[in-house]
This record gives sequence, structure tokens and C-alpha cells, in this order.
Amino acid sequence: MRRWAVPLLAVLAAAAALAFAALQGPASPPTVEERVREVASGLRCPVCQSLSVADSSSQVAREMRGEIARDLRAGKTPEEIRAEFAAAYGEWVLEAPPKRGVGLVAWLIPVALLAAGLLVSASALRRWSRRRARPAPLSDADRELLARALAEEEG
Repeated sequence: MRRWAVPLLAVLAAAAALAFAALQGPASPPTVEERVREVASGLRCPVCQSLSVADSSSQVAREMRGEIARDLRAGKTPEEIRAEFAAAYGEWVLEAPPKRGVGLVAWLIPVALLAAGLLVSASALRRWSRRRARPAPLSDADRELLARALAEEEG
């Protein structure tokens, strides 16, 4: 295959994917139920163990979903609705911690761990590549042993 064939095929595949996406047209606006589910999936159920309001079948979760639907129909944004629930129940009701204050730590720790892992990996690779690039020096005893072995081979 020619050198230019693989990049050309990649460009053609990308163009075909873009054309397919463009032919699909704009997505239809989400229904109220879909918007309720989206907001409710970002809130913890106050009475259930580790379930979102969207996934819980409790009475409290049903009431919260109804309140979300009323608020969305009244024109409130999902952010406003989440803020109201956080004010009423505390920030623990949010599935994702806020990106400020103590909640910021929950967002920064994975990034810091990833950066540390990349630095350790890069350092280890650098040491490994330097070690393989330099041959180990021979001691006098090793040189003598090598000379004897070569002499036996020749003789």
C-alpha cells in the first residue's frame, strides 16, 4: 500500500462520518419527561441508599420528580432546580459534588493522581532508556576472562 493511502482513507472515513451526522439533522428537543429524568439523575434520593431520584421508586423520589416537572414547565433551568434542592436538603443531595470549596478536592484528586502517575511513568521510562543505552563497564577480572575465552576460541 502506498504511504498516502492510509491517511487518505482516514480522511475519507472522517468525511463520511461527518456527512452522516449532518444528514441526521438537529436532534428533536427533549420532552419534559426526558428533562425531568436528566435533572433527577443528578440528585440523590433522601431516603434510599445510593439511588438517584430518577432511579428510586420511593414516595419522596416521586414527589421530587413531580416538583422537578412543575419547575421545568414554569421555566426554571436545571441548575436553578438543583440549587433549590441543594438549599433544601444540603449539598449531599447532589450526585456530583460542587466544583468549589471542599467539593473541589473531589474533582482535583483524580487529576492530581493522574498527573503524578504520568510523571512517575515518564521518570521510570527515562531511567530505563538511559540504562539500556549505556553498556555496563567491564571490570579487570571480566576483561581477563573475556580475553581468555577469545583466545580459546581462536586457538
